[in-house]
Amino acid sequence: MDRSFLQDKKRIVIKIGTSTITHMSTGNLNLEKLERFVRVLTDIRNQDKEVVVVSSGAIGAGRKALGIKEKPKTLSVKQACAAVGQARLMMIYQKLFAEYNQTIAQILITKRIMLNPISMTNAENTFQELLGMGVIPIVNENDPISTDQIQEENFGDNDTLSANVAEIVKADLLILLSDIDGLYTDDPRHNENAEFISYVDNIDDKLEAMAKGADTTFGTGGMATKIAAAKIATGAGVDMVIANGDKVSNISRILHGEMIGTLFKA
Repeated sequence: MDRSFLQDKKRIVIKIGTSTITHMSTGNLNLEKLERFVRVLTDIRNQDKEVVVVSSGAIGAGRKALGIKEKPKTLSVKQACAAVGQARLMMIYQKLFAEYNQTIAQILITKRIMLNPISMTNAENTFQELLGMGVIPIVNENDPISTDQIQEENFGDNDTLSANVAEIVKADLLILLSDIDGLYTDDPRHNENAEFISYVDNIDDKLEAMAKGADTTFGTGGMATKIAAAKIATGAGVDMVIANGDKVSNISRILHGEMIGTLFKA
């Protein structure tokens, strides 16, 4: 399918996962990749497009700061890591974006906001004002308070949160950066015969059955959560692409209409 229409997208939500912005061997933040990510986003803003980021990594950043080597198992420890990590992650984002004179904002969201019409309207108004001012909002689940993402696998690693945000802001496109090239008929890391699926126009039971669970030390989102995100996004009229975040230049290539990742058509 020709993807040249993606060049016309004006309001883009980009979700970057824990496994994309950390060194998998240590769980520490990958600062070189974050710096490239920030540069790409600022360049998109320079093209007069609007950008919203849904960023994971707070728990991982807090883990490092607190000297916790293993992935925390108890809810209270995860929340403590998130509380410390959110401040550290935003400090890094602030420093990197400041080098390009790009203003950012932090928005902490809970799943319950989507269920409350008044809160939903308030969130929508805040996003609209920030985007109108040329600000890049950086969104995360409010992990120290809310436990939705931490406890519920189907809300894993901000995948479905990013789809909800795309719906709130009435985005044109949602890009999920993952540690895999896109959707396959099976997990390509375990099945060499797995076939790549470049285009999806209908999410049926067969497609959902293909989705596998998480297979990453630091992230929580597997392909099942990405399919769930695709259902939310496409149902709200938002096109979505799953692509490999190992090369953050893939974001620009997607917006140039190149055949990168799996496209889910609204």
